[in-house]
Amino acid sequence: MGRFDGRVAVITGAARGIGFGTAKRFSEEGAAIAIIDLDEAAASEAAGKLDTKAIGIGCDVSNAESVDAAIARVVEELGGIHILVNNAGITRDNLLFKMTEDDWDLVMNVHLKGAFLMTRAAQKHFVEQKYGKILNLSSVSALGNRGQANYSAAKMGVQGFTRTLGIELGPYGINANAIAPGFIATEMTDATAARLKMGVEEFRKLNADANPVRRVGYPEDIAAAAAFLCSDEASYITGQTLYVDGGSKLG
Repeated sequence: MGRFDGRVAVITGAARGIGFGTAKRFSEEGAAIAIIDLDEAAASEAAGKLDTKAIGIGCDVSNAESVDAAIARVVEELGGIHILVNNAGITRDNLLFKMTEDDWDLVMNVHLKGAFLMTRAAQKHFVEQKYGKILNLSSVSALGNRGQANYSAAKMGVQGFTRTLGIELGPYGINANAIAPGFIATEMTDATAARLKMGVEEFRKLNADANPVRRVGYPEDIAAAAAFLCSDEASYITGQTLYVDGGSKLG
């Protein structure tokens, strides 16, 4: 038996990277999966790679109507919702004096407004059934990172949002936590390497050398932490942010 047998997990931004790694882990542990992504074709393709029942849904997480329609479809096609992972994210990096309003707004809308809208839609079902697990993706960049004023602010906002969810939703049998990944080897970080005119392996080694465990992280590392925090084993943990970063901020 898997720890998510009979559960339905909704994971945003899950067509690739950390989101897909988490979807794969949850599927392996028995959950039915709804992969939410702006690109429905990519979401459906990713869903087809999973071992349990899975669907791919196109959704703009920053749009309330799109979010409500997606959650309604999950409940109709998969029979309910028990776990929500708010993973969808984008970057629009630039130094403050070069950052545009669009750079700021796009990042805030996807990370913060998206998490808010998805959580608001899902919690209606969670409260009614007196059960639910919410996991939000923050980042070590929440502590500040050059060229990421928008992303850092959004990711710290996620932590405040998570603590408030813990306070408000705890009495209804709902746990809300966050994971703050360090450097994770994904398409997104590979794109950062290209932007910095560095090779992927060079960029990864640079980041590996910057933490005590001397390696980069992988989506599977985040998925393992997510599986614990979204399980009943973590029922006495809420409102917390777990840094999964190889100790990069130690010292």
